[in-house]
Amino acid sequence: MPKPTKSEIAADIIDAAAALFAKRGFDHTSLQQIADAVNYSKTGLLHHFPSKLAIYSAAIDSLREHALEVREQMKDMPVGIERDRANVEVALQYTYDWPGGSALTTRIAENEPDGDPQLVAIGLIIYEALGIDLAKLDMERIVRVTSAFTGLSVSALQAVRSDLKREWREHIIEAAMGALGHPARSKAK
Repeated sequence: MPKPTKSEIAADIIDAAAALFAKRGFDHTSLQQIADAVNYSKTGLLHHFPSKLAIYSAAIDSLREHALEVREQMKDMPVGIERDRANVEVALQYTYDWPGGSALTTRIAENEPDGDPQLVAIGLIIYEALGIDLAKLDMERIVRVTSAFTGLSVSALQAVRSDLKREWREHIIEAAMGALGHPARSKAK
C-alpha cells in the first residue's frame, strides 16, 4: 500500500478534526483528541499543523471552498427540481466522502446569532447554490432547505457508520427531495 501524501494526511486530519469540532465545539476539542482520532502523537500532529486554530481554519476553508464550488456548479441551472436534486446529490456524496466536514456543516443550522460568522457565511453560500434569493426570503423554503439538508446529513452519516451507503443512497435522496416539496420519482414495478 503506497504511503499517503502530505495532502492526503492533511485531509484526513481536517476531516477527523471537523467531526470533533462538530461534536464538541472548538473550545472543548483538544489537540490530543484530534491526534488520537487520526492515530498520531500530538507532536506528529503539530508537524502537519502548528495549532488547533490552524486545523479549525483549514476545516472552515475546506467547507467554504466546497460551498463555493457547488455554487459555481449550480449557478447556470434554473431554480427548481433539477437544481435541487443536483444539490442534494452533491451534498450526499460530500457527506459520504467527508463525514467530518459534513458534520461540521450541520453546525450552520444550529448556529446562534453570536456563533461563528464563518459558518454563517458558508450557509449563505449554500443558500445561493440552491437559488435562494437572500433579498426576498421565503420562510417556507428556508425551513424546507434546513430540514432537507440537516436530515440528509444525519441520514448519510448513519449510512456511513453502518456501511449502508449504496443501499440508503436513493432513499436519502428521495427523502430530501420530499422535504424540499418535490414529489417522489415513480418507481418501476
